[in-house]
Amino acid sequence: MEPIPETVKAIEELGPFANEADLLDDLRRMGSQVTDLVPDCVGLSLASAEHGVTFTLIASDRQLAFINAIQDLAGSFDDAQRSEHPTDESGDDLLDEGTWHLRAMANAARCVVSTLTLPIVKEDRIAGAVNLYGASRQAFTGHHEQLAEIFGAWAPGAVTNADLSFSTRREAEEAPRRLQSESVVGRAAHIVAGFEGVPLAAAVRRIREAAQRAGISEEQLSEAVIRLRRGSE
Repeated sequence: MEPIPETVKAIEELGPFANEADLLDDLRRMGSQVTDLVPDCVGLSLASAEHGVTFTLIASDRQLAFINAIQDLAGSFDDAQRSEHPTDESGDDLLDEGTWHLRAMANAARCVVSTLTLPIVKEDRIAGAVNLYGASRQAFTGHHEQLAEIFGAWAPGAVTNADLSFSTRREAEEAPRRLQSESVVGRAAHIVAGFEGVPLAAAVRRIREAAQRAGISEEQLSEAVIRLRRGSE
């Protein structure tokens, strides 16, 4: 799996306060580990509370086309079976898990037949979540613990089939715009906070006070801090 273009761009936007190369490499490494364990995983999204955005990886066009072809064949077979053995849908139990799954799949993204959501918990707080998308109904069955280990997630909090529409990809596509609109002062504050080991609020205050002493705006000083950080990488 490879990151979608918007994820690559978002990581570039995070350059001032995230190691761009390491983050991309980490995402690719985790994606590779997932597909080694679950070959029919066609996508994953990692929501980061730290950065406030979602990063998404998807399978290659060739792999997706192959899966589409298999699903089309399977669908043709299922249609033939249903025509030979018609059923009365009026007796469906709306609370039955199988019925619910079939109804949810009506709005599913192409190729996505099952999903697994795992919360990422650090120091007793939610630090993010990972959503995994499978091309088969049992793609993630029996793999919750191993997948949680890959992402440092919490396996007991797993939720299945909550996002068959692959909505997290749309969130990831919005990531660059969100980061671009973030205040330049906020970016500089992250840099100062990390460099000096102070809380974010204290970093903002130091930028404000330093700008006042220098007789320039906070934005001008923040832009200078960001350029210096980029130049040192």
